[in-house]
Amino acid sequence: DQLLGGGVETKTITEFFGEFGTGKTQLCHQLAVNVQLPVEKGGLGGTAVYIDTEGTFRWERIEAMARGKGLDPDEVMDKIYFIRAVSSDHQMAIVEELKELIPEKNVKLVIIDSVTGHFRAEYPGRENLAVRQQKLNKHLHQLQNLAEVFNIAAVVTNQVMARPDVFYGDPTVAVGGHILGHAPGVRVQLRKSRGNKRIARVIDAPHLPEGEAIFMITETGVTDVTE
Repeated sequence: DQLLGGGVETKTITEFFGEFGTGKTQLCHQLAVNVQLPVEKGGLGGTAVYIDTEGTFRWERIEAMARGKGLDPDEVMDKIYFIRAVSSDHQMAIVEELKELIPEKNVKLVIIDSVTGHFRAEYPGRENLAVRQQKLNKHLHQLQNLAEVFNIAAVVTNQVMARPDVFYGDPTVAVGGHILGHAPGVRVQLRKSRGNKRIARVIDAPHLPEGEAIFMITETGVTDVTE
């Protein structure tokens, strides 16, 4: 929260990117619970839409995280609208239809985990890159538009892949190349530390200083590191 100047922002897209196992999906689960908390406890007193493209969503994690926050798991689960997207077209159609659902169900957070998966699978190789990027750009544009119009938070995750031509600095780069790099308002890189610890680093947020924060993934969710 400190790193992001008070948590995930509304009216913009926040992208969490990192390699497999860096806690992207865990963070999304935690946010879907936390958004339901009242404003004075750091939430938005609203519901969440969770669009899962990779089959990684787990209700039992939501249940454990709800208990960790002292909330009734059934009530928490009732306020998460889970949708499994089976293709990039389906994913885009879902976001288009959210215009109806958001005001009706008091949605304050839309999560897409992961935003790039289907696009990458359907448009492989360099020859399809331009088409893929154009479509992905359109998708991010529709999501950004939703966030602005309804004053909600949009969170997307993105896998990183190794970039073989880099000899200096971090050899991994967020998939989606240039376009995803320009679309989200806040980009946060996640990487592994020791054990269950993870490191989050703010990259490219115009209004935030670059910095890092360490967090832990435990049975009851994403928490501060206890020494």
